[in-house]
This record gives sequence, structure tokens and C-alpha cells, in this order.
Amino acid sequence: MKHVSKIFLLLAIFILGACGPRQQPAEETAEIPHGPLLIEEQQAFFNQLSAFCGQSFGGQEIYRSHHAPGWAGYEMVMHVEVCEADRILIPFRVGEDTSRTWMFLVENGRLRLRHDHRYPDGTPEEESLYGGFADESGTAFVQHFPADAYTAEIIEGGGGNVWTIRIAEDLGTFTYRLERDGEKRMRVDFDLTEPL
Repeated sequence: MKHVSKIFLLLAIFILGACGPRQQPAEETAEIPHGPLLIEEQQAFFNQLSAFCGQSFGGQEIYRSHHAPGWAGYEMVMHVEVCEADRILIPFRVGEDTSRTWMFLVENGRLRLRHDHRYPDGTPEEESLYGGFADESGTAFVQHFPADAYTAEIIEGGGGNVWTIRIAEDLGTFTYRLERDGEKRMRVDFDLTEPL
């Protein structure tokens, strides 16, 4: 009888052990596929922009309000430099000034625009990382970014800013536009048909 009990005990241990979680070697673990990171229109816009990755484009100032000096006499170049699933980084040069980078970021399922301004040694300027999240009125070709609370805090009057980024439907032009409280402040267009 004792012999039979030992057999049943060993059999029970074997069965329970077989039912436990199996460990898979790390190299065999498959990546879990995921859908779009953003709502449909924002993801489509993000994808359109990332298609230009690795290219640079020349631009020109279309208008600038009296609130700031214009850039009409400067060469302007945007570099679509970093394209990853959650970010696109576009350094933007005005003449010899390389302090600006536009950042298109995926944060908590929303598309965010930030402006990264840095000194030549790489340290952030006082007014940096301002911007905002895209609202829900955008399309695959245009997105609007009203200023967030951080922007209102660091830029005087900046709470009324709205940045509009447009890729022409014929993929010929990239437009960066700023309005404040409904007033046009600036617009810069880049020619996407002739990469530099």
C-alpha cells in the first residue's frame, strides 16, 4: 500500500509540474504585434512625415509679423533626421543658426509637437520644449497644435499659440505656420520636390 501511495504522490507532482507556466528562452519569445500608436488621422500624418526620413529640404519665409525679426535673407534647411515609431526629429537651420529642432512625439496615444532649442554646447535654452498636442481637427496632411500649459508658462502670451504643420497633398510642400490668438505670426514653406 505504501508503494502505491508513493507512486500516486510522484505522479501527482509530475502532473502539477507539467501544468505550471513554461519558461521560453528569450530568443524564442515573439514580439507582440501592435496596431497604430495614434488615432487614425494623426498616425497617417506621422507616417507621411516619416516617409521623408534621411532627406533635407530648402525653405523660404512666406511671411513674418512685425512681432519678430524676419528670416527672409537667410538660407533655411530642414533635415528629417530621426524617424522612430514614437518620434520624428527635424533639425531646422536658419543661416548659421542650428539651435532649433522640431520634435514630433507620440505620447500617451497622442501626437505632440515640441520645439527643442539648444545652445552650441548642447545645453537647452531658457525657452525650450514648448509646443502642444495635436487637436482632433487634423487629417493625414495637416495637424494643428494648440499651445499647452507649459508653453503658456514659459512664453509671454504663448498660451494663444497654434502651430499648423501641413504636407501638401501632392507631397510638394511642407509648411510650418504659427498663429497667436488668431493673428498670423509666421509661415515657412519647404520644397519637398527637390531634396538637397
